[in-house]
Amino acid sequence: MLQDGRGSALKILEMRFGMKKNSVKNVRVNSEVQREMSQIIRDDLKDPRIHPLTSVMSVEVTPDLKFAKIYVSVLGDDEEKEKTMEGLKKSASYARVQLARRMNLRNTPELTFILDKSIEYAARMSKRIDELNHRSTAENEDGGADE
Repeated sequence: MLQDGRGSALKILEMRFGMKKNSVKNVRVNSEVQREMSQIIRDDLKDPRIHPLTSVMSVEVTPDLKFAKIYVSVLGDDEEKEKTMEGLKKSASYARVQLARRMNLRNTPELTFILDKSIEYAARMSKRIDELNHRSTAENEDGGADE
């Protein structure tokens, strides 16, 4: 009945749990978990290692609601980022309990915090583009002056 390995695994998940990875329900659960986790980190976690400028960038909850990857961004230096990730990992079980109290889900997902470096990367790329544009403009001005 089911041909390929990847498709069959998705079909089994769909049949068993009734939720596709990118279904409307999964997207809604992801956004709701993201909103709640933002509030939990901001208001409930009192660990001094967690930097006050920590943002939840995105969340990926598995279709069976057993696991969630929480992508966080920390505004600060590398040491602050390390401390924040350490604090979040130590507070994961408390955050899970708080999430269970706030959301009515069949299963409360096990939380895994992942440092999201996309904003940092985008800022670095933007700076490089600006530098290249500045060089190009300077070369054009210098080249035009010689003629």
